[in-house]
Amino acid sequence: MEKKEYIFELPMKVRDYEVDSEGIVNNAVYLHYLEHTRHEFCEWAGMSFREMSSRGIIPVLSRVEIDYRRPLRLGERMVSKLNMCRRGPLFVFVQDIFTPEGDVVVKAKVSVATLVNGRLTRGDELAEPFKQYLT
Repeated sequence: MEKKEYIFELPMKVRDYEVDSEGIVNNAVYLHYLEHTRHEFCEWAGMSFREMSSRGIIPVLSRVEIDYRRPLRLGERMVSKLNMCRRGPLFVFVQDIFTPEGDVVVKAKVSVATLVNGRLTRGDELAEPFKQYLT
């Protein structure tokens, strides 16, 4: 997916418990930012994680690729942006985080597989509700 058009944006702010003793966001926290963005996107798009769970649908991470470009510090604001496509049975989320000025903080690609009632599927259960967002 080369296209950099985003279908969802989520503004956030660095909180005090997300930084180390030098006031810099720990690298693992960015994974939380990306996950929170995916969860908010799913709810916004009409299929919350609660609803998925009630239907026996569990999205699971298959792979995460992340490039750290610039650290965030305590109190800084950011915008987490997301796009998605489908590659076979996987949903691939292209997720980038920017400062409000447009500086790249993180570039990531997250691949997600789908379990339904404990069994790996082709992901059709999620492809239908998200079809208008898939590129």
